[in-house]
Amino acid sequence: MKKLIILLLLIAFVWSFIWVNNNWIQTTEYTLSSAELPAAFDGKRVVQVSDLHNANFGKGQSSLIEKVEAADPDAIFLTGDLIDSNRYDLETSLTLVDALVEMSEVYFVLGNHEVAVNKIDEITAALEERGVTVLMNDKVQWEEGGETVQIAGINDPLFNVDLTEEDFTRDALAETVLTDDFTLLLAHRPEMFSIYVEQGIDLVFAGHAHGGQVRIPGLGGLIAPGQGWFPTMTEGIFRKDSTQLVLSRGLGNSGFPVRVFNLPEVVAVTLEKE
Repeated sequence: MKKLIILLLLIAFVWSFIWVNNNWIQTTEYTLSSAELPAAFDGKRVVQVSDLHNANFGKGQSSLIEKVEAADPDAIFLTGDLIDSNRYDLETSLTLVDALVEMSEVYFVLGNHEVAVNKIDEITAALEERGVTVLMNDKVQWEEGGETVQIAGINDPLFNVDLTEEDFTRDALAETVLTDDFTLLLAHRPEMFSIYVEQGIDLVFAGHAHGGQVRIPGLGGLIAPGQGWFPTMTEGIFRKDSTQLVLSRGLGNSGFPVRVFNLPEVVAVTLEKE
């Protein structure tokens, strides 16, 4: 009997641990400064939602919606893999989108899973019907107080497997035809950081790495798509030259079914004029 009780307690502990690691959403706050940021955007807040992979967070996505709303967004960036190609369920993701568009302007770029599921037209049409700005090697102006920044988004390299990911990213940025305005770039893949630096992008928002999926306390992530074992880019802020990159751990899972020591994450960035 004693052994059975211990076993049941152990099962309950493991279940609780897994549930918390995969359902307890953390909001991570960053303040990012730049002398190039127009003064009218000082204090503006960008909330990033990445790599949902059809995950559910409460009835009707209520927990996730509450987290985003509490972050008080001036703009919301969806940085790819809203759906999962292994269990495609667009309606689950659209439930979230329906709430997000009521909070602020919403911008979206494709991740590799949107490309892999081969339903790009269906996905982008559903988003655009709801008022989401879909950026496929394109840019728009965000105007505030007579000043502007540009919000740009590039396609995922899975679009053309005949090119290296680096060459595809360079071509995508060239097609986007960026101006000299301060640039907020939505780009799914963080491992292309050197290309963003090379192109002088001011601020990049990326996902894809899933926080390393399993995080080893004190060491970091275990594995990430595009980076392999013990990846160097799994979460946080990366800086080189004039480029800064915000990397979200994302929310859902794909392939490996659980996150370990890796809470689902919503990122809130406050822009600051130096």
